Amino acid sequence: MESRSETQSQGVSDDDEPFVDPRLRMGMRFPNFMQFKLPSPEISVEESMKHQIMKKKRERFEQTPPCFLDSYPRCRRSKLRIENEKTPYVQKKLDSATFERHLENLWRSISEERRGLFTLLDSLWFNLYLKAASKEKVLSWIKHRNIFLKKYVFVPIVCWSHWSLLIFCHFGEDLFSSTIKPCMILLDSLQMTDPRRLEPNIRKFVLDIYRAEGIPETNDVISQIPLLVPKVPQQKREECGSFVLYFIHLFAESAPENFSISEGYPYFMNPDWFTRESFEHFCKDLDSQLVIEADETRVYSMLLEESFDSSSIIILDD
Repeated sequence: MESRSETQSQGVSDDDEPFVDPRLRMGMRFPNFMQFKLPSPEISVEESMKHQIMKKKRERFEQTPPCFLDSYPRCRRSKLRIENEKTPYVQKKLDSATFERHLENLWRSISEERRGLFTLLDSLWFNLYLKAASKEKVLSWIKHRNIFLKKYVFVPIVCWSHWSLLIFCHFGEDLFSSTIKPCMILLDSLQMTDPRRLEPNIRKFVLDIYRAEGIPETNDVISQIPLLVPKVPQQKREECGSFVLYFIHLFAESAPENFSISEGYPYFMNPDWFTRESFEHFCKDLDSQLVIEADETRVYSMLLEESFDSSSIIILDD
């Protein structure tokens, strides 16, 4: 047993508290501090925190589908390399406002005869339906679209910053018909993200639509409506919104008045449905239409201004 004098000679007294790592003290006082792993003694706490943050960023980057990679900062490329490369037409990612403007122009371009087969839901309705505060409003808006009187219903979907297209087919037909029966088609230009993860919300959406129309269908019956996810051409960049517009354009042109899934759903939807060149040409046409509209709006505003200026002139007689 050591004497008191020997203990004091080692610089430790009976009144001294046992040593506690200051990082553990921080963890006791601030629980969130302990979400970072305690670094080894030779690594500072600040360096360890930076390491944890960088690790989370790297994991997030690795889990990010190619659709969104352009949003990450990148190193500036050499001017010489850029000049020597052929730069193809690049379609930018569409926000909901631009998407709606393109969709309106696209809808007007469909002939009246063909347009009678289809109806179109607003691009944000599905997203709003998922929010409890706006769910009932969305169902009431859909009721005014008379979707059960149309052969096909286009339902643009934007979830997790990604666009896809849902098409209701023959919803006015008997669910138990042996010939033509309702089905759904989900078109996605980025199938690596697993489009079927939307299925639970889609089926709940359909069930509520039936109930809002006063059709007493059960969840078991709605679950029997086939949800088809054909393989279609895939995007290379942030083009999901443009792909949805092109899906609508081509489907409106090619869809038959009736089809039976027992004979194979629309044969034209496959990985070779369209070429990259035809898609880029379609995107250029969309953009040029917006430019024309902007020019027309500018000219109209100038004419209004001139009309206002001339009408404000007061001529006084001598």
